[in-house]
Amino acid sequence: MKVIVPVKRVPDTAGEKKIDPNDKTVDRDAGEAVLCPVNEFAIEEAVRLKENAGAEVKVLLMGPDNAQSIVRKALSYGLDEGLQITDDAIAGSDAIGTARVIAKALENEEFDLVIFGNQSTDARTCLVPAAVAEILGLPSLTYARKLEVDGDKVVVHREHEEGWDVVESTLPAVVSVVEAINEPRYPSFKGIMAAKSKPLNQKSLSDIGGDAGEVGFDNANAVLIEFAPRPPKEAGTIVEDDGSGAAASQLADWMEQKKFI
Repeated sequence: MKVIVPVKRVPDTAGEKKIDPNDKTVDRDAGEAVLCPVNEFAIEEAVRLKENAGAEVKVLLMGPDNAQSIVRKALSYGLDEGLQITDDAIAGSDAIGTARVIAKALENEEFDLVIFGNQSTDARTCLVPAAVAEILGLPSLTYARKLEVDGDKVVVHREHEEGWDVVESTLPAVVSVVEAINEPRYPSFKGIMAAKSKPLNQKSLSDIGGDAGEVGFDNANAVLIEFAPRPPKEAGTIVEDDGSGAAASQLADWMEQKKFI
């Protein structure tokens, strides 16, 4: 069984996000870049398939040359090899452009299952997994909170606002998982050291047969028109209780003003 886990290099979720004023895209060099935390849940599922079903697992990343460290981080969890798509032409791609690049890369690979995190922490569109499946003409099983593979069939419990549905499909298929699916492990020291020597293949857009006229900033359908810094946080309202009961009335008036009651 062959599994591919697409991952993303994102700005540190604990840091302040900045927009480049020149092209109005996320400034990915303004702070520390990390492996998208949501990807760790997809990686954990892939590692479990490797441990329980002998799966071969490859990590796929679309990003600049200096994103190699993110691929190595993903490999440190126990994945087998990495593939990185690096090309100036893909910079600034929107969700659909990103899906086109990932789908084209997957067309050149052998796989039974592609496991995504359901969203990235820098964009949170939740569009890419389903878009990749649509481009490839494969079944799309989204929002999985449980994943099982039985022979040539994949079964997921799909989370929604009223509970979950049980959905199944034949392989190959594309699955996106939510954070409720597992508890990701930490990479071991042995895994971190081993990741440094695991195979990592870099390819350009032309290497995978991609079309520069369909991706990148100039071909994005979703663009940011205007942005402004977050306004400073306003001071809160303090209601002091002096024992007269007036504080309760003041609190009720404030809640009514804010339409809480």
